[in-house]
Amino acid sequence: MKTLLILGAGTGGTMVANKMAHELDPHEWRIVIVDQDETHYYQPGFLFIPFNIYSKQDVIKPRRDFIPPGVEFILSEIELIEPNENRVTLRRENQVIHYDYLVIATGSHIHPKETDGMIEDGWYENKFDFYSVDGAVALSNFLKFWKGGRMVVNITEMPIKCPVAPLEFLFLADWFFHERGIRNDVEIVFATPLDGAFTKPIASSVLGDMLEKKNILLEPEFFVGSVDNDKQVIQSFDEREIPYDLLVTIPTN
Repeated sequence: MKTLLILGAGTGGTMVANKMAHELDPHEWRIVIVDQDETHYYQPGFLFIPFNIYSKQDVIKPRRDFIPPGVEFILSEIELIEPNENRVTLRRENQVIHYDYLVIATGSHIHPKETDGMIEDGWYENKFDFYSVDGAVALSNFLKFWKGGRMVVNITEMPIKCPVAPLEFLFLADWFFHERGIRNDVEIVFATPLDGAFTKPIASSVLGDMLEKKNILLEPEFFVGSVDNDKQVIQSFDEREIPYDLLVTIPTN
């Protein structure tokens, strides 16, 4: 019997498992999917948590709910991949799985600590991300009581998961502050390493106009090097500074 091994039971790995479970003869193939976590996080939904459109419970489900019958699910971290030997060693009991085909779907993860000063004083107090469920929930709790000030949304570097998500966040924030009646008390700044609002020239032009119409200040070609927590500014490598009262960061992916 042949083995198809899938590492990662997120959206990508789960889709592969479901597709292959229908395509492959179960008498000839063993399908195994490995993940370190029992919980599936619907990451596109994180965007809506800060604005109370979704709750945390709306974006989490048991992974096993999405794994089709006949597919073996193993809960373990991955210790070692040996492609020349067609085998993977898991941390759980040092289990070794030999495979015929391997799909790596471990995804990408945020690393805010790679920016100097980011996760020091003020992390989840007046500095947040929304690319993690914990960050999105913490930001939601903060925004419920925020009276206004200068909100800076920054992209640390490209590429990132879902490049349009920061823009969606900005437009949702504009709507949210209008709904709360505090939009006139909030200055919104978008700092990006790109030379415009988005990656594609035509879309960048259109979206840039939308930002201007909504009174959202665009700071292009801003490459964040560090955060000065005492001054409450983000600093670029070319020594520019942007002050903030509230920082919403899209960390290194």
